[in-house]
Amino acid sequence: MPLIISVEKEDLDIVPAWFDLLKQVGEEMLRQEGAANSEVSVLLVDDVSIQDLNRKWRGIDAPTDVLSFAMREGEDVLPLKEDQPELLGDVIISVPRAKLQAAEYGHSIERELAFLLTHGILHLLGYDHQTLSEEEQMRLRQEKVLTACGLGRLKRGG
Repeated sequence: MPLIISVEKEDLDIVPAWFDLLKQVGEEMLRQEGAANSEVSVLLVDDVSIQDLNRKWRGIDAPTDVLSFAMREGEDVLPLKEDQPELLGDVIISVPRAKLQAAEYGHSIERELAFLLTHGILHLLGYDHQTLSEEEQMRLRQEKVLTACGLGRLKRGG
């Protein structure tokens, strides 16, 4: 099971179909990146929880949309048994922030959650966006996965 999805609190107003969608998107991202035999933990949280994590681990005392905590960051990767998945790490997504951003960008909450998940997984795989070139590379990889899962950007007439 490549994705393990959990909800921190019951009052987050989670739609059950989101679990299937996130699994589909996450598995497609891992497949496209050649990491299909990997495992990612996904935690859906509120703004208070993600702000606490952001303050503790990044020194930023504000809520954010997504955080990634890689298992292999800065360490040697331990050899795996033949059928054992590599544990890539954790992706934490703020559901309230995702809802807000979906409204701001004029697309569905499903697309925003999927976008945040793909972004988080790319960070677990070592991608970053410190330069415009890196940011564009991540965005293109995210769009490719989202399009494959039926969540591509709609072309607006003009």
